[in-house]
Amino acid sequence: MHKLWIVIRREFQERVRSRWFIVSTILVPLLMGLVIVVPIVLAARAVPSNDVARITIIDVSGTGLGKSVAFALDGGITGDTSLTRVTAVPVAELAAAESSATREVLAKREKGYLVLGPALWPKPAVRYAGSNASSPIDMNRLQRTVRDQLIATRLREAGMDPKQVESLTGLDVQMHTERLTARGRGGSGEVSTIIAFFVAFVLYITIFFYGQIVLRGVMEEKQTRVAETVVSSVRPDTLLFGKILGVGGVAGLQLLISGVATAVLVMERGPLLARLHVPMPAFEMPHVAPATALLLVVYFLLGYVVYAALFAAIGSMVSSEQDAQQVQLPIALLLVLTATFIQPVILAPEGRMADVLSILPFSSPIIMPLRLSLVSVSAWRVVVSLAVLLGGAWLAVWLAARVYRTGLLMYGKRPSLRELVRWVRASG
Repeated sequence: MHKLWIVIRREFQERVRSRWFIVSTILVPLLMGLVIVVPIVLAARAVPSNDVARITIIDVSGTGLGKSVAFALDGGITGDTSLTRVTAVPVAELAAAESSATREVLAKREKGYLVLGPALWPKPAVRYAGSNASSPIDMNRLQRTVRDQLIATRLREAGMDPKQVESLTGLDVQMHTERLTARGRGGSGEVSTIIAFFVAFVLYITIFFYGQIVLRGVMEEKQTRVAETVVSSVRPDTLLFGKILGVGGVAGLQLLISGVATAVLVMERGPLLARLHVPMPAFEMPHVAPATALLLVVYFLLGYVVYAALFAAIGSMVSSEQDAQQVQLPIALLLVLTATFIQPVILAPEGRMADVLSILPFSSPIIMPLRLSLVSVSAWRVVVSLAVLLGGAWLAVWLAARVYRTGLLMYGKRPSLRELVRWVRASG
């Protein structure tokens, strides 16, 4: 136990004192601040440009809808009515009108053209072509304007008073979502989703990054023959466990610093946004129970042990960077594959796929914390998931220890699968 502690302390101190740790520990909170502040600033200042009104409307509907859309796009009575050009043509002249509008766009005199087809209901034939077609803000405004004016046109044709039509179609609805859990109200639904994605992404990056550090550390000691000296006084198993726990301590310390820094930024975001003259959005941070926070830590630790043990085994098997890249690919793909399921699980956190991924030991360290941040997961599912993950961690360490004992002192070409099986059996 004394030797294990010495190895843990050596691995921890060696990395904490390095420049990369200091730089990354400073950069991560800064990046967290950018992630928190920049989207709010951009969202507050992101408004549709006047480019959305610099278009030609080709109205084939025969209803005068094009003039209503142009009037709304130009800003109404107080707007610049010279920006949008309306051309009412019959269906037979549509192709020629589109060709002329296309030339205007290519000459950069206009941004695009909107076609209002002859059939406006029940399925409106509306399409747009232009150089700003990839701008979500412009396209959302254009689509919303056409929809509102189309509804207003239909209501007027039904005989409704124009002032009443304007009052009915001029509503701006802002829907607030709130998350409900077994513990009661859980804050904003949108914020819960963002935080859940953030938790899963951080776990994915941290496990992968520090697993790579373990792999590089083992491979470096093997290449420089330091391992031969260390193994003469410390058992390979003790060296493996000490390296995993020491690097894990570094990961935990960095996550703690980043977490505290992020919490401070969230609490102080109001004054910071005020200095940037940006109104602070009204949202409530979701409640995180202490038991849930503890589970997040446990899943991270067990997930890190699983992948760090496998990466350490790979580092002991290879003698070059090229071999390491090839051999670690299956393990890295397990993490990448898990990351691809983050968005589907966010969309259906209580579905069958989420249940299965929450149990598999290679995906549960990321998927189960994601679900815990979104919905209330039954206790028996958490217990089963933890039991399987604990068994997976024990199996990964058991296999890694046996490969590590033999591979650490083996040089030359990387072993075949049959040789690996022989190493495991011989070490047992």
